[in-house]
Amino acid sequence: MNASSPSWRLVLLWLCAAWLAGCTALPVKRPDDAPVSQAIDASADTALGRIALRSIPSPELSGFRLLPLGSYSLDARLTLAERAQKTLDVQYYHIRNDETGRLLMRALRDAAARGVRVRLLLDDWYTSGEDDLLLALASHPNVELRLFNPFCCLRGAGQLTRFVLSFDWNRVNHRMHNKLMVADGAMAVIGGRNVANEYYLRGALDNFIDLDAFVVGAVVADLSKIFDGYWNSEPVYPLQMVAASPHSPEAQRSMFEIATNAAMTQLPAALPPNDVLGYGPIREDLDAGQVGLIWGTAIALADTPNKVMEAKGMLLMNSVTYNVLDAMRMAQDEVIVSSPYLVPGKPGMVWLREMAARKLKLQILTNSLASTDEPAVHIGYSQYRPEMLRLGIDLYELSSSRVMKNKRQSMLFGSSQARLHAKLVVIDRKTLFIGSMNLDPRSARINTEMGVIVQSPQLARELLRVIDIDKLQSAYRVRLAANGSCCEWLTVDDDLEGEMVLTTEPDSSFSMRLKTWLLAPFVPEQLL
Repeated sequence: MNASSPSWRLVLLWLCAAWLAGCTALPVKRPDDAPVSQAIDASADTALGRIALRSIPSPELSGFRLLPLGSYSLDARLTLAERAQKTLDVQYYHIRNDETGRLLMRALRDAAARGVRVRLLLDDWYTSGEDDLLLALASHPNVELRLFNPFCCLRGAGQLTRFVLSFDWNRVNHRMHNKLMVADGAMAVIGGRNVANEYYLRGALDNFIDLDAFVVGAVVADLSKIFDGYWNSEPVYPLQMVAASPHSPEAQRSMFEIATNAAMTQLPAALPPNDVLGYGPIREDLDAGQVGLIWGTAIALADTPNKVMEAKGMLLMNSVTYNVLDAMRMAQDEVIVSSPYLVPGKPGMVWLREMAARKLKLQILTNSLASTDEPAVHIGYSQYRPEMLRLGIDLYELSSSRVMKNKRQSMLFGSSQARLHAKLVVIDRKTLFIGSMNLDPRSARINTEMGVIVQSPQLARELLRVIDIDKLQSAYRVRLAANGSCCEWLTVDDDLEGEMVLTTEPDSSFSMRLKTWLLAPFVPEQLL
């Protein structure tokens, strides 16, 4: 029988399938493979703890400093890494192997060299081809690196290849979108930013408009508990269980030194004296021994690590999305939202009709077709745009061209493309949400998310100032045409000294619009 006969082909096919099936199985994780560990509480034993405890006016309160400026937000993270004395708990969807990612990883290594326990938890989606660097970081004493829901094989392959050949698509489609950094159990940074050049105004082509918050006080302990819940959870594996290096620990550490040295890890530009809210860098406050913060009561929200297995396509009552929508449902007057990826879906439209029936003022800022980095999401959004406008919702879409005309923002973005990435909600000008959650099906049912809901009129006012800069100075207002068709985009044109009305997707090319039109029938909304 020759190799080209049908029976041999079936055998070869079966062998390939069996090999691939074996490849998709994660190793069995025993208790000793991933020892349980816990966060520490803030205490006067550390410098950060002393400052935090000295700053808190009342035990039940939490203090916040908004970080709308990317350079300040990066500096806050580096400052915490530099000044931590006991622990650093770091959780991100994405740390890119670029100047910013290597800068933070080197700061974590330096902290570990001082004796700080570093626990780094990464989602595995963006680690493709980065095992050598991550293993080199994890080879240092006091550093432990774990992966959320890891791919078990093809570690060097691209994201799509790893996904398709995993075959366990339901599992690997479930990603950890959380962003959190806690130092000495005393101070934290939360919000929407991952760790890559484009989140901190260091990207050559694209940069994100985003927002984080520096946090002190009661809610930090809850954020630490959330981190522990993930760190010790079933979907989380030590990096060394799914990736291996042929090099000795000493050789790995030498490789890390070369990969993150000054030549490979360009330092950020000097910080400006203050941000759009008038604050200076957190570093200066810590030098002075007292941090200027806005205080309020806050609750920390996070999805369970096993969300996708529990949800089964439904919106869980304990999910971040459910809790944020529930808070919005309590609104008496208005809700103002920033969501870069906005796909209400049928359940979301039921909620929006509810809000409209109560005559609530609802404003939403999202990306335009030209500014989004996810055109498929824009396809999902645009299907609901006409009805949202008919419900009386004020829709604004970010315009990169208007960002360039905004003098303050054009200085920050230079010639790069500006994209919205901030996930924010302000309710009745006194309650707000800051976190990682988008208003789309993926955040609601597939990815894990986290954030905080804060009761503070003063902080809400500051957040509205930030949103207004993007909404009023750097976005188009969308409306229905006079005949009821969708859509028209309104902006003030300084050159024409008046209002300008556009009838096609602003800043977009014909080919871009044609591509989205052709793709529209094939976009699976439930995955957006």
